[in-house]
Amino acid sequence: MLNVYEQVDRNRRRSALVLLGFVVFVSSFFWLVGQLLGSSWQITLLAIFLSLLSALGSYYWGDRVVLAASHARPARRDQYPNFYRAAENLAIAAQIPVPRLYVIDTPAMNAFATGRDPHHAIICATRGLLENLNQSELEAVIGHETGHIVNYDIRLMTIVAVLVGSVVLLSDWILRGGLTVDDDDNRQNRSWLLLLGLVFLILAPLAAKLIQLAISRRREFLADAMAVKFTRQPRAMISALKKIAARPNLPASPALSHLFIADPRPAKLSWWQKITSLFATHPPLEARLAALEKML
Repeated sequence: MLNVYEQVDRNRRRSALVLLGFVVFVSSFFWLVGQLLGSSWQITLLAIFLSLLSALGSYYWGDRVVLAASHARPARRDQYPNFYRAAENLAIAAQIPVPRLYVIDTPAMNAFATGRDPHHAIICATRGLLENLNQSELEAVIGHETGHIVNYDIRLMTIVAVLVGSVVLLSDWILRGGLTVDDDDNRQNRSWLLLLGLVFLILAPLAAKLIQLAISRRREFLADAMAVKFTRQPRAMISALKKIAARPNLPASPALSHLFIADPRPAKLSWWQKITSLFATHPPLEARLAALEKML
């Protein structure tokens, strides 16, 4: 089991590798587009520029993209005093600046943290979570998200959220005809590249999901443990997770699902969702509860 400092170093390295991999991935994709359209060097230069811009944007402004995509708004202290009290107490315990607080106006119960480091961190909770958890349970959830901040999970998760969304947009562009070649001779001469483009279309969403999984489900177990370390209340974390599991459902983009404390999909899954749960970004609730019960 990695200690906190090793986890931080690993997450920093992974963030750099994810950014580098994305630049290579997008540049290769646009090179393919250039080959199909007969203007490879112009398209390749555009690819490098756009991929670098996306990578830098995900690092510096990824939190804004995540907040906009989740329809979050700043939480008011007079409306959610317990939210502020919990965040301030946990920031003191973790010895970090108090994160900015946001709320999503939905009865669902969920939360996430985002940002690039403890000095630019944000904790976002749903209205349902803030209204239905008691103070001890709320502090446990905020402790979990604070653990993500301390461990620099937030940088890696935010970058992945933005870049996975970009990959999905690229594959959707192909689906809508972005790789069509009008010239008959070009179409014949580049048929193998067109086939490669179709393979990309099929594999891109799967690759995006695997990028999410590369973050590792272990981060959730570690964040749960950090919550117990900060609050000294494993029972509160257990109780909070059980309540959240009953109402996690959010209309969240699949690119954001790995950010939340619980899988934002419905508690009762369809047969197809059960199959795709093999690629779930969160460990099973039973496993998390079992790990917490060992701390009692």
